[in-house]
Amino acid sequence: MSTAAVYQADDSDVLSVEDYRPVSWRQALRNHPRVLVAGSVLLLLALVALLAPVISPHNPLAVNPDFSRLPPGPGHWLGTDELGRDELSRALWGGRVSIPVAFVAVGVGLVVGGLIGVAAGYRGGSTDLLLMRLVDAILAFPALILAIALVAALGPKLQNAMIAIGIVQIPVYARLTRAQVLQLKSLDFVTAARALGASPLRLIFRHLLPNLLNPLIVQVSLSAAFAILAEATLAYLGLSVPPPTPDWGSMIEAGQRFLVNGNWWLTVAPGAAICLAVFGFNWLGDALRDALDPRTRG
Repeated sequence: MSTAAVYQADDSDVLSVEDYRPVSWRQALRNHPRVLVAGSVLLLLALVALLAPVISPHNPLAVNPDFSRLPPGPGHWLGTDELGRDELSRALWGGRVSIPVAFVAVGVGLVVGGLIGVAAGYRGGSTDLLLMRLVDAILAFPALILAIALVAALGPKLQNAMIAIGIVQIPVYARLTRAQVLQLKSLDFVTAARALGASPLRLIFRHLLPNLLNPLIVQVSLSAAFAILAEATLAYLGLSVPPPTPDWGSMIEAGQRFLVNGNWWLTVAPGAAICLAVFGFNWLGDALRDALDPRTRG
């Protein structure tokens, strides 16, 4: 099966190789425009974060007590915080922390979890039993609680937050990859390749991994949304980027203390940024699932 095509199947309870018929990426994107729209939203967020040093109206670290907690106005479109720092500028710079954390953490979970899932699904037997019990041990802890515990043990640093968020996502990719490998192993094209003398490495890299890309791409987009929320939670608890570096979670933590005084704008900018990023990744994940899943149509 070609890896350059999106697969679409006829309606049935059980899918086989014969049920798959290739659909071009252009046709898939035309049938699912949400993929382009959601991708454009995320691309815009990434560009804003990348160009933050250029487009920020003020220095995000510049302290000016005379302008402390100013409401939104012409000089500061989203107001200022308790130290007189521009909220819009800090929100723009905060994206340079939160968005890269999502991709690094997802990368850790994808690589480690994917290797575990492929090994467990392909080898089976005692290897499968041992690796999946390790995955079950990680799943025994709530994801955020485990991430907080890992960062507390490793130390409150951004790198440690990335590692912790990546570790809690390993079971998701391990279970997904194992299930897909078990299904693919029983299909005719894998059986034929094995009968023709293909080595295990060739089977994995030439026949199994290309057919794992579709579900993994969908899961990556959904996991990125969780990673952004997890990093914001860790930053809210003071377990991520140390101050005064702008971070969406730490900005919410600082601003919520002044909500009782009516300073509502202190949490609007970081909260809106988190909502937009999470919405974009979730929307992209749902759109990709509809476009790439052979069981869905239209």
